[in-house]
Amino acid sequence: MTRVIGVRFRTAGKIYFFSPGKYVIKKGDHVIVETARGVEYGTVVSEPREIEDDQVIKPLKTVLRTASTKDDEQEKANREKEKEAFKVCLEKIKKHNLEMKLIDAEYTFDNNKILFYFTADGRIDFRELVKDLAAVFKTRIELRQIGVRDETKIIGGYGICGRPLCCHSYLSDFVPVSIKMAKEQSLSLNPTKISGVCGRLMCCLKNEEDVYEELNRKMPGVGDFCVAKDGLKGEVSSVNILRQTVKILVDVDDEKEVHEYKLEELESIKKKQKKKNNNSGKKNSQEDAEMKELEKLEKIEKQEGKSKLGDN
Repeated sequence: MTRVIGVRFRTAGKIYFFSPGKYVIKKGDHVIVETARGVEYGTVVSEPREIEDDQVIKPLKTVLRTASTKDDEQEKANREKEKEAFKVCLEKIKKHNLEMKLIDAEYTFDNNKILFYFTADGRIDFRELVKDLAAVFKTRIELRQIGVRDETKIIGGYGICGRPLCCHSYLSDFVPVSIKMAKEQSLSLNPTKISGVCGRLMCCLKNEEDVYEELNRKMPGVGDFCVAKDGLKGEVSSVNILRQTVKILVDVDDEKEVHEYKLEELESIKKKQKKKNNNSGKKNSQEDAEMKELEKLEKIEKQEGKSKLGDN
């Protein structure tokens, strides 16, 4: 077992393990640690605890020190310097007429490097831009191209639910999201309704996926034939997954009626046979366009992969 603390370097960023060493550290403290980028200022997000050795990436680095008042002031000064660096970089991008959108500027704690995050449609030759920036700041310069999901994670905002975006408030990394999740939850397949502000499929589709999968496993589908315990039988016209209820179109005195049953009130379920679709040419053109758009978003998301902000 290894004793570790969890440290973050940005809001909702990845959590990295460090050894607390000789220091008494608690959640919420600020610490100075050495990372692949250099000496950094981080926030402790988990109390010292014991974890299995195979969960630790060796060698495990030890906290250099707990942050002093001077360190806090330097971190605050760095945040102010980043604003100026952002303005300078914008001017240089305009000067070189580069097709790129600057998202953020970030100083390492020891001022050993400045990172500039940007988005662009394709590859950008920014070698001359780096030379100009290095001449101005007299330090190492790194330009990092990120995706639109990373852009949204940095900038933040509010979702259609009215709450702060998941990626900006607590999601440390992006989870794979698929069209299947929207179908499983009986959501509209309209891209505008299940896409986030970044233009990709909403991360929150993953939140309840496991629950919906479990509930759907027990439920009949629309078109299935069911027999209820009261002896009535008919075709399923609709289902309520969360309430675990089913509406069945039954014959009562030679008339069609819709009766609602709880799942446990059904005696047997016969799945409908899937028929080959011979009317593909008659398919609703709007639905077809929406599905193609969703498939395109899903493909782009897979290509972009994981967040490119995890660099410590």
